Amino acid sequence: MATIGLDRLFYAKITEDENGIETYGTPKILAKAMTAELSVELIEAILYADDGASEIVKEFNSGTLTLGIDDIGSIAAQDLTGSKIDSNNVVVSRSEDGGNPVAVGFRAKKANGKYRYFWLYRVIFSIPTTNLTTKGESITFSSPTIEGTVFRRNKLDTENKHPWKAEVTEGDNGVAQETITNWFSSVYEPNFSPVTPTITVTTQLAALTEVVEGSISGSLSVVASTNTSYPVTYQWYENTIDSTTGGTAINGETSASFDIPTDLIAGSYYYYCVLSSVGASAVKTNVATVTVS
Repeated sequence: MATIGLDRLFYAKITEDENGIETYGTPKILAKAMTAELSVELIEAILYADDGASEIVKEFNSGTLTLGIDDIGSIAAQDLTGSKIDSNNVVVSRSEDGGNPVAVGFRAKKANGKYRYFWLYRVIFSIPTTNLTTKGESITFSSPTIEGTVFRRNKLDTENKHPWKAEVTEGDNGVAQETITNWFSSVYEPNFSPVTPTITVTTQLAALTEVVEGSISGSLSVVASTNTSYPVTYQWYENTIDSTTGGTAINGETSASFDIPTDLIAGSYYYYCVLSSVGASAVKTNVATVTVS
């Protein structure tokens, strides 16, 4: 992953049972984040057969997360690096201290204005680095960085695998708004339960549109989504009666909107749209009546 700009950065403390299985605490703000860089190390195994590579397997081994932050508070420093706050509220780092495993969550803004959200399930941080530059009687602080090693978590998911990262982009097909809204409320837990593909119409066709012969303009449109990663497809129909049965498909009209034909003469015209998506039952919109006077 290239360095990306961030605007939210959280961590969640981890407690482990006797088998090392993680339980995550409530996420807390780590710091005001500026950049993140994640590099990943893979383990590669090659199976040879018939004098050639028959199968190549690549598995996640570990990663390195480098965060550029504005500052790290004393509580976060204690939780992340194993340092300790003494009775005078001084953060003391000792040679015997070691970082505590935490989960790290953040989001990054994409070029289209949408956000991509992340959770790294098990990260162990080292002591933050801070550079000071003196110039005359002033001291200039450069932005501190903190580096952590990313591991897979010990806790198995429902498919008996060890997650190390979760990521999602808001607005993608099948991504519920609830997932985005609650992303930093708790560490995201993978859910691999079967999903029944469903199409949901959020904005129906206008029931009646009135236009004037000779100066017709405007369009009919529908807004719909699906709970899977497959897109919704559209096919518009025209009919001679106010019904979604027995209509005729309009050639080439396969988008979410349909321009009202400009050559209509006085009368009433009926249109509807059939929505489809892989694995989902087709859905018909209501009938839109276009009246030409």
